[in-house]
Amino acid sequence: MDAIQYRVTRVTLAKKIGFDNGRYLVLQSENIKERISRFGGKLYLEFGGKMFDDFHASRVLPGFEPDSKINMLTQLRDEAEVVIVINSGDIEKNKVRGDTGITYDLEVLRMIDVFRSKDLMVRGVILTQYNSQPAADHFRERLTKLSIKAYMHHLIAGYPSDIPLIVSDRGYGKNDHIITERPLVVVTGPGSGSGKMAACLSQLYHDHKCGIRSGYAKFETFPVWDLPIDHPVNLAYEAATADLNDVIMKDPFHLKAYGRTAVNYNRDIGTFPILSAIMERISGTLIYRSPTDMGVNMAGKCIIDDGIIRHASEQEIIRRYYAARCAVKEGFGDESSVTKLEQLMKRASVTTDDRKVAAPVMDAASKCGRAVIGIELHDGRVVTGKSSDLMCASAAMLMNTLKTLGNIDDSIPLISPSVIGPVRDMKMKYLGNNSPRLGADEILVALSVSAATSPIADMAFKKLPELRGCEVHSSVILPAVDEHVFRQLGTNVTCEPEYQTANLYRGRTD
Repeated sequence: MDAIQYRVTRVTLAKKIGFDNGRYLVLQSENIKERISRFGGKLYLEFGGKMFDDFHASRVLPGFEPDSKINMLTQLRDEAEVVIVINSGDIEKNKVRGDTGITYDLEVLRMIDVFRSKDLMVRGVILTQYNSQPAADHFRERLTKLSIKAYMHHLIAGYPSDIPLIVSDRGYGKNDHIITERPLVVVTGPGSGSGKMAACLSQLYHDHKCGIRSGYAKFETFPVWDLPIDHPVNLAYEAATADLNDVIMKDPFHLKAYGRTAVNYNRDIGTFPILSAIMERISGTLIYRSPTDMGVNMAGKCIIDDGIIRHASEQEIIRRYYAARCAVKEGFGDESSVTKLEQLMKRASVTTDDRKVAAPVMDAASKCGRAVIGIELHDGRVVTGKSSDLMCASAAMLMNTLKTLGNIDDSIPLISPSVIGPVRDMKMKYLGNNSPRLGADEILVALSVSAATSPIADMAFKKLPELRGCEVHSSVILPAVDEHVFRQLGTNVTCEPEYQTANLYRGRTD
């Protein structure tokens, strides 16, 4: 086994809580119920961001649970139903989610499975901007075979500026009207640009024609409207949307209406006059006086330790910067995103030096001339591992870390050679791998097998949950499988924008 390279002591950064998740669930629920009442008993609630697995929010708001939103909805399950919206163009383009690596149409099916597992009613799926795309037709047929209702919303000429056309039988009137039964209709989608807001407005139009009173609101987390523009939480949101060029700015409509400063992002502020005019034309009354008014966002009122929140958000900005640089190196990103993130780091007064795990990793890599990966534990120690003939750097670091956490002497092997040997043989002889080195996933499987017969291996294996929330840094771009393992373990991963080899194709362990 590789020896532990570093054990750097600094100020302890144990997992601390800066956000009151319980209070958040109560306040959000109360505000949603108030909106339902305000609009006569039916509300279309557009969910911005992720409905579940919201790890960005949990990183920048320590204490926020990644599944807070869907858990809140389960408390309202008897009053709620779900409509999922997907852009037909995204189906045609085979658009892929960056976090899950699956296409938007498959993400819709995954979402349905999750909602059903929570006993939430899924009313159906809307295919927006439909224009007879073959892939959209195929997906509609697939939904029908799965006994999932599919609804079509068509392209509208002149959208969104031609308001008389939009709010007419030749506009929203061409779209399918979904007959809903419950007071809360949650409208969500697999990603941005799905057409959630337009779907809500189309429903308002049809409801109004049918004499049904209904309203619209947005469930939002970011930006936090009652925090300053340059608060790290809001800067971290800009960092997360750097590729979309979202910009947080003061809401001029809110300031004019109420004499109070609120922040929102440029797209909502830019489209508000048109959106407001559409809603007023549908209902005959002015519903909202500002884009901030539309949002249901109590996140700012649930911050209980601003210092913890600031530190977490600053770290997120740095992580986003590393990710953008790697994306450019791999040919998936744009230099403009890197430039914007550099500007955000300046506004947040942080640099890559503030990522404490990075320096020991790069120092070790320069000395050994190999790939090195390190992890910053909650007590401030940094443990590293380097690549070898036996295992890749990810696997070595995991073994070193589990030994450190278990106070196991480095000379004691965690995995029996009788386990490692067959695994390497399987890779080389039966799976056609050129490298016998074990990757992060393979070393953990081998450890789990050894844990069944070895008390020491079992003790090390049971230390894995302690990695959650730790910071990981690699001197090279990780293979996707290793990065996935670290994310599954709940660690926050960054990489230097460098390849380990000159190979054009990057395998499992490079």
